[in-house]
Amino acid sequence: MKLTETLQKYQISFAPVMSFDWKKMPVKILDFTAGNRALEQQNLTQTADFAAFVTQEIEAAGAVYGVGGYNEHRVLYRRSPHFQQAEEPREIHLGIDIWAKAGTPVAAPLKGRIHSFRDNANFGDYGPTIILEHELDGQPFYTLYGHLSRTSLVGKEVGQHIQAGEVFAELGPFPENGDWPPHLHIQVIENLEGWSGDYPGVCAVSQREKYLNNCPDPNLILQIPGL
Repeated sequence: MKLTETLQKYQISFAPVMSFDWKKMPVKILDFTAGNRALEQQNLTQTADFAAFVTQEIEAAGAVYGVGGYNEHRVLYRRSPHFQQAEEPREIHLGIDIWAKAGTPVAAPLKGRIHSFRDNANFGDYGPTIILEHELDGQPFYTLYGHLSRTSLVGKEVGQHIQAGEVFAELGPFPENGDWPPHLHIQVIENLEGWSGDYPGVCAVSQREKYLNNCPDPNLILQIPGL
């Protein structure tokens, strides 16, 4: 059974990753593609300005949180050399972002153990990152949580067991979260391919099919309406 089918089978039993009631709280689906002309007016290299823009987009919609991004062809990665390889830039987003305040708790959607963690400190990178390893119906897979606080890594151990619904991290402020407006990047990964504490969250257009096959839609777990 493919991982997507396994996740669909267990959808109703996943614990909330954040303590938000997506069906009752107003949520803004943020657009970071070239189609959002408002991005042209923003200096995305200045994180404080970028954060103010995100807040404005959310509040203008009468929303409380911002979400979105899976399989989105984003222009905002041009803010960082980390994504601009010489052959082909990386611009396809492989996870879902939840834009909320720094310090917002993050919980595990299902039981697992800590596979690895690292502070990926490049400008525009994940910053503090934790990868959990899970198993459903004998099928192993992973969930990655990026843009955390540095305190989220304190006291963590590889192999440490995490229960479903257990808070194990929090959103980090900039610049320690990779220098982004505060948000959670959550990604589902079938095969880590030898990575530890890190895995590409953005790929080149030519690699889109390969990475999407290995990284199913996190909304199978999050279940955010409208995504």
